[in-house]
Amino acid sequence: MSEHFILPRGDGPSLLAVDDLRVAFGEKQPVKGISFEINEGETLAIVGESGSGKSLTALSIMGLLPAGGTIAHGSIQFEGREITTLAPREARALRGGSIGMIFQEPMTCLNPVMTIGAQIIEALRQHQSLSRKAARARALELLDLVRIPDPHRRIDDFPYQLSGGMRQRVMIAVAVACSPRLLIADEPTTALDVTIQAQVLDLIDRLRRELSMAVLLITHDLGVVSQWADRVVVMYAGRKVEQARPDAMFGNPLHPYTRGLLNASPRLGDSYNYIDGPLYEIPGSISSLAGDRGCAFAPRCAHVRAGCRDAVPALATLSHGRQVACPVLLSEENRVTAVDL
Repeated sequence: MSEHFILPRGDGPSLLAVDDLRVAFGEKQPVKGISFEINEGETLAIVGESGSGKSLTALSIMGLLPAGGTIAHGSIQFEGREITTLAPREARALRGGSIGMIFQEPMTCLNPVMTIGAQIIEALRQHQSLSRKAARARALELLDLVRIPDPHRRIDDFPYQLSGGMRQRVMIAVAVACSPRLLIADEPTTALDVTIQAQVLDLIDRLRRELSMAVLLITHDLGVVSQWADRVVVMYAGRKVEQARPDAMFGNPLHPYTRGLLNASPRLGDSYNYIDGPLYEIPGSISSLAGDRGCAFAPRCAHVRAGCRDAVPALATLSHGRQVACPVLLSEENRVTAVDL
């Protein structure tokens, strides 16, 4: 596994700034006002259970919300430019050009009746003025870049002829074809075995450094976060409940939901061996369509107090950009420990 290097950050604006984003389907809002920033060259991970709003947040950035979904409120700025109001032609130019995305299921995202080479060539010619011959040559370079063996032969294969890991590498090749400034990876290792997962994540991190791009990593795998992320956003029921560096979050999780996620996940020691110990489930289930009254995690929380059901907890900002939305665990006796992280 390669060492993770954080690229230097400039003093200018963030590469991507999401501010109070709300996504609506009719009267329901599965994303309820999330805000975060991504700096050049860094990897920001968004974690949470299925239904927490992670993928909808990513699709909002890409302008690819499912039918019936709208951005009801908020701002998404990329390189200082508001992108929620782009004309369709401008949005298409941004997708696949400056912003690339790896989707969860490569077999459903790749066209089964087109060769993998044709699909990479299509992405290249849509965003760059390349002849078909030049685009094919570039497609071969990309297949080699993502470590597809024997690219001159594989370029004319169809997706069904490749393994799951190889299909995911093709998806990565399509996503980075135009050297994007930002790569969104939505559960990029879903359904892959552990060995292939590590190879795919190592590949994404290597490309991040070689192409000088930032990565937004959507995942529910906390082991992935501990190894690959520079900062972590924890989402629950459409809201951000905690933000921290991985070492701070794993060393002293502040929100009860973050603690629950860690207790329910296998833990790695310093030598990357799993630490023995029981795993604990979080009781109940998530409801991403919970209303705006009280803390959405209250029905599942062991620390719940009467006031937790009255108002949505505000995010408190601590040192080093750390944030948490739980006044119970940020009482005066805990605040010193929290601020020192």
